[in-house]
Amino acid sequence: MLLALLLLDFGLTGCRPPSQESPVLAIVNGRPIQLNEFEYRWTELSETTRARYESEGGKRKFLDDLIARELLMQEARKLGLQKSPRIRQQTQRYQERLLLDEVMIESVKAKVEISQEELESYYISRGAVLPAPDEIEVSQIVSNNIYASKDIRRMLREGVAFSALAKRYSTDPYTREKGGELGLYKKGTAPPEVEEVIYRSRAGMTSDPIKTDSGYYIIRVTSRKPGNTKAILLTRERLKQELYAEKRQKQIEAFLTNLKKTASIRVADASKYLTQPTSSQEDATNP
Repeated sequence: MLLALLLLDFGLTGCRPPSQESPVLAIVNGRPIQLNEFEYRWTELSETTRARYESEGGKRKFLDDLIARELLMQEARKLGLQKSPRIRQQTQRYQERLLLDEVMIESVKAKVEISQEELESYYISRGAVLPAPDEIEVSQIVSNNIYASKDIRRMLREGVAFSALAKRYSTDPYTREKGGELGLYKKGTAPPEVEEVIYRSRAGMTSDPIKTDSGYYIIRVTSRKPGNTKAILLTRERLKQELYAEKRQKQIEAFLTNLKKTASIRVADASKYLTQPTSSQEDATNP
């Protein structure tokens, strides 16, 4: 099992060149396994695989598996497997991936910088996916004009029940029958002017009329509890990585744009087949 993990961890990587100064740990059909190669291979292991070795024989077990790996490699060469078209194609693809990774690193040498102001602005633009900082239960009364709204606010001060006034006067059909109850507030679901009041109000507070494009709102925060701090932090970190990826992608696109400016690119006539239906598609549309 550990040998299989060893082969997966190493993949197609080669060994270090032999060193005259490094002690030889084993010789397999004339090919030495030296200490410097052993240590290099050991550091290449994933943390999980290294932990397995440490619990199942340590470095001595690892040396046994290096010997087994060398025997398998020698047998593969003896069979000429390195010359097979499939192996050559896979090796070429692996080299291409390495080259593309390296050129991508070269293309974005400039470090991606994200200012705190830029990050906060990004959080605001993605506000709908951010959990609310607090769990806030809200009720509302909506009016069409300021005079009706002021009269309702006066009656609230005089002690008339919020729910009774909402059922009688609110123009919002979704909350009127429930006595104005919105339930647990979700960020971004109220006009910005109203949301600002909701977030700064304490439990039990009733607002004065708030003017919006859709009418005048009177808001009452009925309860307020601390939100899921862990969920907020995790979401903010995910959004930060998302912004980082977007900025890095822009760097790559700028790099490609510069390459295209100095390149000679001609799309051949055969490219027309990419926009024409295949014979199977034509058969499907012409039964």
